[in-house]
Amino acid sequence: MKKIRVKFLLFVYNKTQKLYRTYFKKKKRQWQFTEKQLLEFQEDSLGRKLGEFYKKHGFTMIPKMENHDVHHLITGCGTNFEDEIAMQFLLLGNGKLNAHLLAAIVLGSLILPEYYKLYIKAYKKGQNMRPFYQWDFEALLWQNFEHLKDFIQQKNTAVLH
Repeated sequence: MKKIRVKFLLFVYNKTQKLYRTYFKKKKRQWQFTEKQLLEFQEDSLGRKLGEFYKKHGFTMIPKMENHDVHHLITGCGTNFEDEIAMQFLLLGNGKLNAHLLAAIVLGSLILPEYYKLYIKAYKKGQNMRPFYQWDFEALLWQNFEHLKDFIQQKNTAVLH
């Protein structure tokens, strides 16, 4: 039964992805790097880790969606459907809010409700991270991946004087 529900989600995703990029990402440009070029970055860099991510999973870069793939690396969220939905919950907890994200959360919660605890955990994780959803990760490809990840995963704390 889960297989059918996931097939349905995949169908919806494939039908809406181009619309999302057209209407929600119209001001965004695609990155100026290929998967192969990312693998040429320094070993401990974000760029290299992203190139390895594409190679490991057999993925290709989707124009204007590259930051989404970085979000997988930064958050540790997997790439199966329940993890994709959990990442949307994490991004909501991190402060991101748009119609596409809300649609993914609502549809994902209705279609795969057995992962509700995972979704809530992801939302709370997003709340406890520095806001990163709006960052331009292309400009950070040269940065040390572990340092960047550690920085994002540390919530801003108030300094009392």
